[in-house]
Amino acid sequence: MKHVDNHMLTLIPRAWVQMIAILLAALVGSSCQSQSSKRSNGSQTGAASGAHIDHERGVKPGPSNRSGSEAVRINSTKPPSPTPEGMVWVPGGTFWMGCDDCEMPDASPVHLAEVDGFWMDTTPVTNTQFAKFVNATGYKTIAERQPNPRDFPGVPATILVPGSAVFIPPLTEVSLDNIMNWWKYVPDASWRHPQGRKGKDGDLEGLDEHPVVQVCWDDAVAYAKWAGKRLPTEAEFEFAARGGLDRAHFAWGDELKPNGKWPANIWQGKFPWKNRVEDGYERTSPVGAYSPNGFGLYDTGGNVWQWCSDWYRPDYFEKLASAGTAHNPQGPPDSFDPTEPDIPKRVQKSGSFLCSDQYCSRYFVGSRGKGAADSGGSNTGFRCVSN
Repeated sequence: MKHVDNHMLTLIPRAWVQMIAILLAALVGSSCQSQSSKRSNGSQTGAASGAHIDHERGVKPGPSNRSGSEAVRINSTKPPSPTPEGMVWVPGGTFWMGCDDCEMPDASPVHLAEVDGFWMDTTPVTNTQFAKFVNATGYKTIAERQPNPRDFPGVPATILVPGSAVFIPPLTEVSLDNIMNWWKYVPDASWRHPQGRKGKDGDLEGLDEHPVVQVCWDDAVAYAKWAGKRLPTEAEFEFAARGGLDRAHFAWGDELKPNGKWPANIWQGKFPWKNRVEDGYERTSPVGAYSPNGFGLYDTGGNVWQWCSDWYRPDYFEKLASAGTAHNPQGPPDSFDPTEPDIPKRVQKSGSFLCSDQYCSRYFVGSRGKGAADSGGSNTGFRCVSN
């Protein structure tokens, strides 16, 4: 079975949804959309095949190449200072980065990378934590800001309102060739109102310990600076997400559903209209709802996409592989996505609650996501690191 990769684009009507198309074009499994994105009028069409995972039996893809294990190393470096609140020490080391057998061209070839030790947030940043930042600084996220008409020539001013992209499941089975079947630009959608304003205060009721969503890369960077931290590099995130496992398919091992239990918040059922909710969560789950990985980190696969500091280029892994073991790789110097060459994008990792074998199976720990830096969505969050 083949799946349509929702990191690729589909045709979107222009008319009044021109702005929405602009905002949704960079979605990474829904990742990344908000009204202030500067876009061209067109969008491209694309689809990519990926490895099929049997969600019922937890069948894993083809066997990993386990040769070269002697190059893998977990450092014995001890933490340089007392543990900061809410963080764990990731000792660093050398590991095989990427994913050759998940049939995602931008995630291959697998190559050696080395990272130094660092502190990492135990969980993605929560609504409670983000609220403290906003209350302390008065920060207004991109999704909450009034769009500038100059960024959207030809778009009626009446629809240039603050908002963001929200996943709204269709009532029946739909074609996977058009993301507009399940993604809608919703006025007033923001971190305070993940699915749009419901006419009352309480849109975050019961979500205090859920990951904050509807945050773009710029918002995440602003929070990190306030907290005295930074966003992880892609290499740091993947090394940490693996938890010491050598080339496992997922952050929790090689079986998608070990012992018949779901180890992460991803989609079960027919995407995007029928979610069986076997993992207990229709949308985001509380951080820490599932077991941590080998480094004590939660939600390094599924739940929400998480921003990294790196620019995105699909050929970056090829360049790293040809250069030998990369020490603390910082990503390419600029961004280029051939499907949308005029939109600079940043890397995202971990997949989200919308990832499915039928559509976006980027819960593979070595896979990659991408999103426009000024765009957020209802399944996009982040976590921070510190040296």
